[in-house]
Amino acid sequence: MERNELYPVFLKLHQLNVLIVGGGNVGLEKLSFMLKSSPNANVEVVAPRFLPELEALAEKHPSVKLTPKKFNRWMLRKRNLVIACTDDLNVNKRIYDLSRKRYLICNIADTPDLCDYYLGGIVTKGNVKIAISTNGKSPTTAKRLREFFEEVIPEDVNKMVENLNEYRKTLKGNFEEKVQRMNEITEALKNNK
Repeated sequence: MERNELYPVFLKLHQLNVLIVGGGNVGLEKLSFMLKSSPNANVEVVAPRFLPELEALAEKHPSVKLTPKKFNRWMLRKRNLVIACTDDLNVNKRIYDLSRKRYLICNIADTPDLCDYYLGGIVTKGNVKIAISTNGKSPTTAKRLREFFEEVIPEDVNKMVENLNEYRKTLKGNFEEKVQRMNEITEALKNNK
């Protein structure tokens, strides 16, 4: 059986420099997805032209910069993360190759073989965030799972997280004792169905 070997991470996109190359529908989708989860993401979108919807979205987010130019290799300088979603596979492949030479992680939209990472489904309820991956095989399945978790996770889960955080601050003892006590308290979450 094939196994998903992806390693999930949660990036602080407001502290990183993200480059999106492409100002069309896919660029809009990638930027929208990113800003939904990280509204203060530090992103530059580069393209000769932008959809009006992408321009409107960027206007609402001061941390997003639109650069109306064709991609040039110097645009990769001082980046941490790259997404290429132009309608030209040769340009996308060039961006991927240049990114790899600079040790940048890169995602070429709809081309799993040219992706160092995938953008999965995300469920957010306050401080609780769940990422869903189908190993790049079925974004539709990830979407349906996201919708399911949005329904079943209670809206007040954030209150529980905040209360447990406050309680954790009051615990005395070494690290192992604190972990054991928190495990005892949260055991009920596992048993409630």
